[in-house]
Amino acid sequence: MDYEPYSAENFYFYGVFMKKFVLVLLSFLLALSSFAFVGCSNGNGKNKVRLCEVTHSIFYAPLYVAINNGYFDEVDIEIELTNGGGADKVMSAISSKSADIGLMGPEATIYCQAQGQRDYPIIFGQLTKRDGSFLVSKTEQPDFKWTDLRGKHVLAGRIGGVPAMTMQYVVNNAGLNEKTDLRFNTDVAFNMMAPVFESDDTVDYTTLFEPTASEMVLAGKGYIVASVGKDSGEIPYTSFSASKSYIQNNTDLIKNFLRAVKKGYDFIVNNDETTVANALAPSFTGTSLSSISASVKSYREIDAWKDDLYFSEQAYEKLQDVMENAGFLQSRVTYADAVDNTYVLAIKD
Repeated sequence: MDYEPYSAENFYFYGVFMKKFVLVLLSFLLALSSFAFVGCSNGNGKNKVRLCEVTHSIFYAPLYVAINNGYFDEVDIEIELTNGGGADKVMSAISSKSADIGLMGPEATIYCQAQGQRDYPIIFGQLTKRDGSFLVSKTEQPDFKWTDLRGKHVLAGRIGGVPAMTMQYVVNNAGLNEKTDLRFNTDVAFNMMAPVFESDDTVDYTTLFEPTASEMVLAGKGYIVASVGKDSGEIPYTSFSASKSYIQNNTDLIKNFLRAVKKGYDFIVNNDETTVANALAPSFTGTSLSSISASVKSYREIDAWKDDLYFSEQAYEKLQDVMENAGFLQSRVTYADAVDNTYVLAIKD
């Protein structure tokens, strides 16, 4: 018998088929949705975490040691690391769901809170507790004082970012007005500060992280004259943030993530600089072991890293002092709204 496409019988079977197809499709979409919010498995039993860092620096050594020494593998986490090139870029990655966790200055999270973002980011761990940048000069100045910046051209970091705001805080504490007493340049992108310092004859100073600062010295292109972090005092400089929804749907993963980072910190404080440099080397190909070791030494000397990853309320208020001093915070954001230490406290048990 010829096929009758419009027969009642065909419509019935077609309707049954479509109902089943829609149910299967909905089940698939629901599973996919859950997959997007819960740590993604790679088929090797590990949960992939897309981690976006603000820049790539030995300042974040505990994280890299945790990656290279296999501490994340021990808790079934695979890190997919990308460099955002600025806290604003990292926060954009978090907001667009192209990254799961961001390593950046906590100011970006505070800005989002102040703007009333719906699925707002939460700070769940603190990695560094002071500014990790060093002031590099084109001339050797063994007796440098911050007042020596008077009348000079200084690359200070990205406008609104913690590096620039901390630098401004130090300059102001030295009795200088960054608007009138020197050229306080916040127009240069974070990852372009070193090349601009090197190529622009009008620039006298720049702030740089390690190992870039030490490499500049080794190349004979600059001199480290001061530590911004040493003179600014303790401040919650870099922290881990994720969207509220991601944290709520991945509580065990967040705790295991912090356990791995803490183990990376413990390795650094319990080993000599050469051993630590070897552990960091895979993350800094092209950088000599002596330079990595010197960078580790520099950060140890200023006590850069947070030993317990706990983000205290006192540190949070100090950060907001710095932000207000720079004119980038119109109203304060409540500590409890921006920070959740639940997971840091949980890994102490």
